Amino acid sequence: MPDFMIYALIAGLCLTVMTGPMGSMVVWRRMAYFGETLAHAALLGFGLALLFSLPTTLGVIIASVAIAILLSLLSRSSSLSSDTILGILSHGSLAIGLVLLSLLPGVTVDLESILFGDVLAVTRDELILIAVVMLIVLPLLLINWQSFIAICVQEQLAEVEGRKVKLLNNLFMIMMALVIAVGMKVVGVILVTALLIIPAATSRRLARSPEQMALFAIAVGMLAVVGGIVMSLQWDTPAGPSIVTVCAALFALSMLLPQKT
Repeated sequence: MPDFMIYALIAGLCLTVMTGPMGSMVVWRRMAYFGETLAHAALLGFGLALLFSLPTTLGVIIASVAIAILLSLLSRSSSLSSDTILGILSHGSLAIGLVLLSLLPGVTVDLESILFGDVLAVTRDELILIAVVMLIVLPLLLINWQSFIAICVQEQLAEVEGRKVKLLNNLFMIMMALVIAVGMKVVGVILVTALLIIPAATSRRLARSPEQMALFAIAVGMLAVVGGIVMSLQWDTPAGPSIVTVCAALFALSMLLPQKT
């Protein structure tokens, strides 16, 4: 097996280990639009990285984390509703990022790979970065799993129980920003949120507990990554959309099964 295939598979599988449990929480908390906002911010980070001659992945991480923190601050201090703030930040950062990329002199940008990803072009350094983010995110998830579940069930009750809800919410948003930033290389800005939501939504019909749902979501994501990469190599389709297409097909199949109670 050639190196680029090995890198692609490892990168995709590492990503799904994070998107499975994170996506489950996104589904439970109905935060899909928040994921879209961070994904659009990634494009702004890409443009800023090129402008200041930084590594693009670093720029994406910085921009995504900054938008997550800004959203937290605005949600507390603004009279606007959360979905309005998300809409402003989402479309504003996407538009600014596109304008910035168009204004950079002498810079040729493969916009298609940014928007839809190119997992088959993952380099060793990018693979190491994905692994590092995984080693940061997974321990934080395991340590705070019960607290995150409590917040998903009832945020006010979790606060009464003495859990640090604001701190945990901020931590979750930063973790989401990191996952989306590294996931951009695999499935792109436009589709990275789909890798969070669709496997989780698929597993929700099959699981009896939060832990089962997270594990099933990881399994669905892994099947989608392997199937999408095989589809891309077999029929020369774009890898990122192929992965999400397999995700959607697995979700459609899950709808034929009886839902667990």
